[in-house]
Amino acid sequence: MKRSRSLPALAALLASGLLLAGCSGTGGGATGSSEGEGSGTVRFVAAEDPATFAPLIASFEKKYPKITVEYTQIPFDQYSSTMQQRLKAKDDTIDVFAVDQPNLAQIAAQGFLEDISDLSDKAKAATSAQQYGVNVYDGKLYGLPIWNSTQLMYFNKDALAKAGVTAPTADPSQRWTWEEVEKAGTQAQQAGIASGLLLEQVEAYYQLQPLAESLGGGSGITGDDGLSIDVTNAKWEKAMQWYSDTFSSGLSPRGVGGFQTSPQFSDGKVAFFVGGPWDVPTFEKSATFDWGVAPMPYFAGGKPVTPTGSWSWGVNTASKNKAAARTFLEYSGLDTAGNLATTQALTIIPANTAAEKQYLPELEKLGGTHATGVADLISHEVQETAVARPVSVGYVQFEGIMNKAFADIRNGSPVDDRLKQATSQVKDAWSQLK
Repeated sequence: MKRSRSLPALAALLASGLLLAGCSGTGGGATGSSEGEGSGTVRFVAAEDPATFAPLIASFEKKYPKITVEYTQIPFDQYSSTMQQRLKAKDDTIDVFAVDQPNLAQIAAQGFLEDISDLSDKAKAATSAQQYGVNVYDGKLYGLPIWNSTQLMYFNKDALAKAGVTAPTADPSQRWTWEEVEKAGTQAQQAGIASGLLLEQVEAYYQLQPLAESLGGGSGITGDDGLSIDVTNAKWEKAMQWYSDTFSSGLSPRGVGGFQTSPQFSDGKVAFFVGGPWDVPTFEKSATFDWGVAPMPYFAGGKPVTPTGSWSWGVNTASKNKAAARTFLEYSGLDTAGNLATTQALTIIPANTAAEKQYLPELEKLGGTHATGVADLISHEVQETAVARPVSVGYVQFEGIMNKAFADIRNGSPVDDRLKQATSQVKDAWSQLK
């Protein structure tokens, strides 16, 4: 899952120019439902701090003065369970709500999301194919993507130079393989750095899915109903054995939890670090060594694959103000200015392609010369190498079980046995859904 961070510097850049550019007519305007734009109050629920959406709400209410927006935050660690309770109770005090994209299929299948398939053509035109697809369940569109993500490989130029290693570049046509990273990371360790390689989300399906996908092992979920598991094929096992070996060999450090990992790189302890775009301004501010950005690697003989996805928003089927809710949803996802406004206080990629085009150069500026080329790189990855997490009503159970398996594999559990155990556990969990 993508992590976002508050960033006043980026907010200032956006406020000074990007939102004005977005208002100039480069993006489509929200049109509301067939009932018109609507009026009254839209009750909006998500997991972010209220300051995150203050720019969006101000911009929206200026454009649509007959509609006001009231925002309620539910902390992330309570969000899923709380929303399930409220949606099951047909809580009509929720009009628009945020949906973690892999969970959309389950929520749509439960009947909690309004069918917005009449927006399909606009949604396809406004975002990438992957971002559109994760909002479709059973052939119908249930949400609009608001934010997106990818992964980049950061590298310690000073450590590589000390080891006699020529550093990679941001050019995706010169993307390194994992095998090259392993070799160069080992050389850097021999030259004195503590760790050769570290992934930011060390036990998360979001970040580890691309390993299996790069080798052609698939997402791990198959079948017409998305309720068949396949994580014990030879390519999945090869990918996970490689990952396990990075820890057993000492290339990667054990004992560092997910999202506690970026300081390892900024403190100069890691040669190669695979993390999100949100790390660009953080490293520029905190790292005291020369660093750079390159594409996420792939396996030799395989294909480049990068993760993608973040939050989508949808309309609650129990809402009593669907016209105004639709207007707010469309402004946030389909309008360039609206989608940019959702990112004004965060380092996060807007899912709207026109908004992304304006946003990424400003993100690159925040990384200075260290991040040269990162805007074009991110744009390339979003369009060419991104693979979304699978659409399945059983994804929530699958992800939880697989993340525990990844943790065990990282800590030395035999790969073959642990993947078989995960398969059995997922099948048991899914038996209740069939």
